[in-house]
Amino acid sequence: MRSLRHFDLNLLLVFEALMRERHVTRAAEKLHLSQPALSHALKRLRDALEDPLLIRTNTGLQPTPRALALLPVVQQALAMLQEGLAPPTNFLPATSARHFTLATTDYFEEVMYPTFLSQLLTYAPDISFSIELITPNVLSEGLEQRQVDMVVGLDSQSALPSGVIQHAWMDEALVCLAATDNNQVGDALELHQFAREPHVALTDITGLRPSNIDSCLVQHGLTRRVISKNLNYIAAARVVALTNAIMTLPRQMAKRFVTMLPVRIVVPPKELPALNMTLIQHGLYANDPALVWLTQSLIEFASTFKQKGVE
Repeated sequence: MRSLRHFDLNLLLVFEALMRERHVTRAAEKLHLSQPALSHALKRLRDALEDPLLIRTNTGLQPTPRALALLPVVQQALAMLQEGLAPPTNFLPATSARHFTLATTDYFEEVMYPTFLSQLLTYAPDISFSIELITPNVLSEGLEQRQVDMVVGLDSQSALPSGVIQHAWMDEALVCLAATDNNQVGDALELHQFAREPHVALTDITGLRPSNIDSCLVQHGLTRRVISKNLNYIAAARVVALTNAIMTLPRQMAKRFVTMLPVRIVVPPKELPALNMTLIQHGLYANDPALVWLTQSLIEFASTFKQKGVE
């Protein structure tokens, strides 16, 4: 044989079946081929390997020394191919000690993660998680290099690098938060008053998109004055509690601050969009059984969260 590039690798299956059966008809049946087709394949094998391989004798087909020497090599190669081409093994959460790294928003970490983790541990007791911030590096390199398994909670409007896969996950209504003694703001805000009030906003740590709130205001010919940009919701809520500023945030997060700080929930303008959160992972690892399981677990949890209002 001059070159592997010119060798039909399907003939290795024919060779192995013939060596095992030592009978053309039986080998053809095992391979679901006709007897003439197998005979033709045997001829091609002999031509390619420049050896008769199997010789008909009084006791049936007998292998040549070259065939006997080649058999274990072919069997090993076929076994390795079979193993390599087999689908990934199922992920078994009950016995897995897999460690997952999630880059998340503080909304997910504060509102959903504790309950999510406690529920998972009831049937996957040895799994563990690390929580990290969402950064541009996470999206551009962290996911691809498996430093982070998944990004949880990023808004669906975010611009994303190529190669990543974004799944719709859950949406959350936005509300406004104001200090309890803020007399400038009533129980509800219409869009023009909303734009006139001083605001506390969150810094977009990804640097990938303008605020959906600002985009909404621009569409109506309005802008707002942001007096403070903060990295997390709790710091922003504390600023609101001590000033006449308002902030806009997901309802479940706002409900927590009402029990912690002297703040109250205000109905926002009807024009404001909801927060549409996503799950993001890299396409290279989309078929990893563990990540498939984790994605499904997060989707199921989000559905329960919305239906029951898990606190």
